[in-house]
Amino acid sequence: MFIERGQDLSTDGPSFQEKKGYIIRIMEINHFNHRDHQRASVTTAVLLAAGTGSRLQPLTDDAPKCLTEIDGIPILKRQIRCLRQWGFKRLVVVVGYMEHRIREFLDAWTGGLRIEYVVNPRYRTTNNIYSLWLARKKIHESFLLLECDLVFKPFLLADMLLPDKMAVARVQPWMMGSTVGLDPFQRITDFRIGHDEIPDDSRYKTVNIYSLSLPSWRRVVERLDRYISAGRVNDYYETVFAEMVADGSLSFEPVFFDDGHWYEVDTLADVYEAEHLFSDDSRPPTSQLVEKHG
Repeated sequence: MFIERGQDLSTDGPSFQEKKGYIIRIMEINHFNHRDHQRASVTTAVLLAAGTGSRLQPLTDDAPKCLTEIDGIPILKRQIRCLRQWGFKRLVVVVGYMEHRIREFLDAWTGGLRIEYVVNPRYRTTNNIYSLWLARKKIHESFLLLECDLVFKPFLLADMLLPDKMAVARVQPWMMGSTVGLDPFQRITDFRIGHDEIPDDSRYKTVNIYSLSLPSWRRVVERLDRYISAGRVNDYYETVFAEMVADGSLSFEPVFFDDGHWYEVDTLADVYEAEHLFSDDSRPPTSQLVEKHG
């Protein structure tokens, strides 16, 4: 439970009714998983954490992107805490830049979560498609795929615990990157790939959290193999997902992250915004960065 025992539900932050709703949603998903235990929930996660995080400099000069602190808590710690809360048992981490810092952190703070590493030695010259491809030999079950720059409230994963889901949020003015379209039956129909995608309020931003069944993953691996064999190591893995959704070989059910309790941290400006969203401190959200980096 993400609300700690004895916590005053009337304090600042989400309202009592919001927190009550979160609790009810968690109870619902727990009931569903108990009732439908034959359809196994996802208990393995893959975290892509190989990149240099150059747009977050100077914060990433001496630490990997996933150890960037939001309100004093590293992003990776927030993610691990969330996975443990939802009963995940195994985490495969693709590392590269400053991998020793990630290993040191996880060695000290994983609890009962089993950690396995995949090293991307070409992290400076490849994109996330290559990191995901490198993980293929470690994954033989359904899994949750997420990236190391995402901050989110734990309750949002409730509907991601079964396979073949995609987290999406209605496009807001500050959002950039890949988007998807939905048909009237709330089925994902297409991807538009690119970090320069023009905001369009009729579309949904990909949050970069996916769950994949083993059959879906096997089809994805086949397509990844083709891309890597063709030397396309600088593409995004979303390019593969987009191609497969278009030709009908892959499908996702959308899970809506529209309540705003998530943020993708790519730049210093994103850190400021994420601190404002997740801060438990009454100070202005930029003050911690100003104190540390002037």
